[in-house]
Amino acid sequence: MNRPPLAKLAPALLILAALALPVLSGCAAVVVGAVAGGALVATDRRSTGAQVDDTTIETKVASTLNSRYGDRAHIATTSYNGVVLLSGESPDSAIAEDAVAIARSTDRVRSVHNEVAIMPPTDLSTRTNDSYTTSKVKARFVEANKFSATHVKVVTERGIVYLMGIVSRDEANAAAEVAATTSGVTRVVRLFEITG
Repeated sequence: MNRPPLAKLAPALLILAALALPVLSGCAAVVVGAVAGGALVATDRRSTGAQVDDTTIETKVASTLNSRYGDRAHIATTSYNGVVLLSGESPDSAIAEDAVAIARSTDRVRSVHNEVAIMPPTDLSTRTNDSYTTSKVKARFVEANKFSATHVKVVTERGIVYLMGIVSRDEANAAAEVAATTSGVTRVVRLFEITG
């Protein structure tokens, strides 16, 4: 059986996706967010080495936390240019403090922001809503067209949006403004590295 090459199928798939968007209007933000996320790798202001380091940092810290605490805590690790954001929830401060110590002792980590709330871990519904909020913020970055959306990393926990990236002051202000005016966002925390 002859199958058409993927390159020939791509235009048809794009047309199908475009036709489906009006029907799936709530999913539009997710589609745009996924496109922006894929483009991030190609246009990132970090060096390729820094991108690899960040992935390694996230994997090491998350793996250590998971092996120690499992489902007792929900601590997300995000690294951007060696700057680590710990977000989520911990049932007690000892676990959160241990997470900070683990992150700080990880090779190539320059600094750690501890944004872990001392409370029971959130449920799947809350985490799903946070993922959707992240997608909406990313989609609004693209719509606003005030800066390259690929230069800003967005993380959402309990409606709080954390923004990371290597950006100019104007880009930082524009990103924070767009994020703050997105439905579902309760607060915006800037963790940018400002250039120039």
